[in-house]
Amino acid sequence: MVDIWKSGEGPVITAIKSMWSAANLPSPPKELVEWIPGKSPISTYKEVIIALTTYLVVIFGGRELMRNREPFKLKALFRLHNAFLSLGSLILLIVLLEEVATFYLPRGFYYSICHPGAFTPTAITYYMINYYFKYVELIDTVFLFLKKKPLAFLHVFHHSATALLCFTQLEGETSVQWVVIGINLLVHVIMYYYYWATAGGAKIWWKKYLTTMQITQFVIDIFIIYYATTNHFFYKYKINLPWVRDCTGSESAALMGCGLITSYLFLFIAFYKATYKKKSARANTNGVKKTN
Repeated sequence: MVDIWKSGEGPVITAIKSMWSAANLPSPPKELVEWIPGKSPISTYKEVIIALTTYLVVIFGGRELMRNREPFKLKALFRLHNAFLSLGSLILLIVLLEEVATFYLPRGFYYSICHPGAFTPTAITYYMINYYFKYVELIDTVFLFLKKKPLAFLHVFHHSATALLCFTQLEGETSVQWVVIGINLLVHVIMYYYYWATAGGAKIWWKKYLTTMQITQFVIDIFIIYYATTNHFFYKYKINLPWVRDCTGSESAALMGCGLITSYLFLFIAFYKATYKKKSARANTNGVKKTN
C-alpha cells in the first residue's frame, strides 16, 4: 500500500481551507458541498431543462436584438471572464488530482474508475464545482452575440450538452468521471488562457494545436469510458473474459457519456478539417497563383 494523505487533506486543499478559516469566512452550506437533488442548485432534470432552455432563448433572442446594433467591445469583461475560468480550472484540477491520488495510488487504475469507493464525498464536491463552472462557461456565448460573432452549432451544442453531461454523471454516480473532468480542466486552463491573452492583443501561433488537444482529449476519454462501460455490461450479461469486473454508476449515465463524448469527437474533427484543412488548401492555391 502506498502512503498518501487522507481524502480531502491534500496539501493544496489544506492550504485553501486554512486561508478560508483565517479570513473568518463562513462554511459553505451543506447543499453546495454535497449533491442533494432538489436542494443543491440546478440538481433536478426539471431545473437543468429550464436552465438550458433559458440559455438558448437568451443567446438566440440576443442575437436577434443585436442584428441592427453595433457590436460591443467588452474587452475588460471578456478578459476577466477568461482569467477566472483559466485560473479556476487550474485550482480545481490540482485539488481533484490530490483527491484522485488518495484512491488511485493505493488501489490502482481499475479501482479508481470503477469502484464505488472512488466516488468519494470530496470528489463529489469537486464534481459539483466543475458542474457549476459549466454554467459560467455559458457566458462565452453571451459574449459572442454581444460582439456579433457567429453562433456555430458546435459551440452551442457543446456548451449546453456538457452541462447536461456533468449533471447526469453526478446523478449516475459514475466513478470514471474524474478522468473526463481532469483532462477537460487541463484543456480549459490552456484554452481560456489563450482567449485571455489574445483578447489583450497577444499573437499566439498555436490555436491549431489547441484544437488538436481537444480532439486528443476525446480520444482518451472514449477509450477509458468505453472500457468502463463495456466491463459493466459484460459483467451484467455474464460475458466471462479474464479482465471483466463490474463498474459502478448508472447505465443511463454511462450511455449518455459514451454517446455525447463520441459526438464531440466527430464534431471537433469536422471543425478541424473545415477550419485548418481549408485554410491550408487556400494558402496552397494562392501560392500557385502567385508563381504563375
